[in-house]
Amino acid sequence: MSRREDDASTIPETIVDRNNGYSYIRRRFFGKGGFAKCYELEKLGSGVIYAGKIVSKTLLLKENQKEKMAQEIHIHRSLEHKNIVKFYGYFEDTHNVYVLLELCRKRSMMELHKRRKALTEPEVRYFMKQLLEGVSYLHDLKIIHRDLKLGNLFLNDHL
Repeated sequence: MSRREDDASTIPETIVDRNNGYSYIRRRFFGKGGFAKCYELEKLGSGVIYAGKIVSKTLLLKENQKEKMAQEIHIHRSLEHKNIVKFYGYFEDTHNVYVLLELCRKRSMMELHKRRKALTEPEVRYFMKQLLEGVSYLHDLKIIHRDLKLGNLFLNDHL
């Protein structure tokens, strides 16, 4: 069975938020992290597209795993900064927890690095300034990211 078929069997093509009745169509697969799989999710009827971070509840069986997920949601929903991916909401069904995030169409710094191999000094200054502004905002709130890496630095349409 392919990875795509495996994903399709555990994550429905149409995802329904039972709290408000909104439905989302699972589109393009972006990748997978420690706990989550990330897909493009389109909200039916509006055409709004999100990055959907989807966590299987089979990975949240231990109490500390549930607490970690709840803490991540609690912290991310409280953040509002131009250099931090926007949090739009979350919901769950019997199998998964769905987190709706800003879609960063330009993908990540890791993908930019793979494509370009090198950046110019002005580009590095530009990106570093944004990174440091975001980290400074977090530190002002006494929050430590703990997983800063190229794959977690996302680029939106405004770079």
